[in-house]
Amino acid sequence: MAFNRELSFDDYVAIARRRLKVILIPALVAVIPGFLLSFAFSPRYTSNALILVERQMVSAGYVKPIVTASLAERIADLEQQVLSRKRLQPLVERLGLVKKGTTVDEVIDEIQNSVSITNPSATGMRIGEAPGFYLSYTTDNPGEAQQICSEITSMFLAENYKAREQVASSTTDFLSRQLSEAKSNLDDQDKRLAEFRSRYLGQLPSDVDNNLQILTSLNSQLESSTQRLDRAQEDKVYQESMLAQQLAAWKSSQEVVTARTIAQQLVGLRGQLVTLQARYTDDHPEVIRMKTDIAVLEAKRKELDTLAAKNPDADTDVVEGEAEPAAIRQLRHQIQQNESFISRTTLEQQRLQQQIDTYQSRLVLSPRVEEEYKLLTRDYNTAQGIYDRLLNNKSESEIQTDLEERQQGEQMRLLDPASFPNSPSFPVRWKFAAGGLGSGLALGILVAFWLEFRDKAIRDEADVTATLELPMLTSVPWVGEVETDRQSWIRGRFRIRPKKVPGV
Repeated sequence: MAFNRELSFDDYVAIARRRLKVILIPALVAVIPGFLLSFAFSPRYTSNALILVERQMVSAGYVKPIVTASLAERIADLEQQVLSRKRLQPLVERLGLVKKGTTVDEVIDEIQNSVSITNPSATGMRIGEAPGFYLSYTTDNPGEAQQICSEITSMFLAENYKAREQVASSTTDFLSRQLSEAKSNLDDQDKRLAEFRSRYLGQLPSDVDNNLQILTSLNSQLESSTQRLDRAQEDKVYQESMLAQQLAAWKSSQEVVTARTIAQQLVGLRGQLVTLQARYTDDHPEVIRMKTDIAVLEAKRKELDTLAAKNPDADTDVVEGEAEPAAIRQLRHQIQQNESFISRTTLEQQRLQQQIDTYQSRLVLSPRVEEEYKLLTRDYNTAQGIYDRLLNNKSESEIQTDLEERQQGEQMRLLDPASFPNSPSFPVRWKFAAGGLGSGLALGILVAFWLEFRDKAIRDEADVTATLELPMLTSVPWVGEVETDRQSWIRGRFRIRPKKVPGV
């Protein structure tokens, strides 16, 4: 066949038909050496144990898992723990695995190299919705493989339980220590904050609004007290002037009092009454007193008029005694009351002013106190937040520890115990035979193509065109002996070329 042209699918089919024996014979012959080769290896037996990882019974929304690492990380960590020399040496000595010509280190290395962990999903198996894994051990003795696999599986489960319980208790102990330190720090911050509040009582930022309200109230009280004091001083000045007038009138009245003088006094008192009524209401004590004085004088004038009517010739003059009149005594008493009120009001003003000065000084000191108070409050809030967070974490850790102690957390359970291997896991005879078949088939294909490259026969029009590199003008049909239908079918089936007729 000419290979200087592009081969089609039919060309490859034709090659396979022509070289069918060359391809099949090496493939079939190679199966036997491949199968026999499997007997050259010593058999290895694998024991498998299936471990199921059960999720915790309480929902993770209520109790968070205490171990947050992934399953693969935990399995790798457990594998390192179980297959350590410290854990395997007692196992080797207890089972008597050290044989003649071997040492403990060699046996431990062999166990470490022979143990494998496989995810069931990788083997096409499924265990419901729960994850799991295979723990396998391979050796040349099936009974020993089962025994060691069972022991390592038990160690694996015990180490997992121990590790989870240790993590739970260690977490709780660590959080307890941290919580104790956080509480001590919080108590210290609380003590410092309490001392600061006691030292700057009334000057804290939270007291600013209250201080402003109190200061406003004190200013209002001071203003009201000032108004009352001014009014009392005015009343005192007026009463002193009235007392002076009354005293002058009384001293001048030490002479004989007649109806004419009483009338003059009534005119003066009525004028004063008009003045008082212009300033005060009728209920004011001064107005009432002035009306009383007028009534007394009017009564006295009526008495004089009555005496004059009975004794027209009698002397109606009356001589005043040495005692002060009631009006003068009343004025003196009122002046004393006003002086006492003015004294009390003055003291009250001084007290109010001292309080105002105190609250003003508190407001002046507030910015500096506020800055220091903010620092103390921030430290206290930070310590409080840390304490609350640790207290919450400790409570969760205690719940998780109790969950682990009750074995209601995530657990590894032996689903299938270590199996007894009835047949070797290596070598697998049929795989060696299949390998021999594949190798013989590849060799046959290579030989077939090598023979085709060496074959220079021209079998069809494409070969002619590719070989001569000239266009074909016409073709002459093959004329030969008459073929039977069977011969024609066989020739067409296997492309057997008919014998050439001499001279054609």
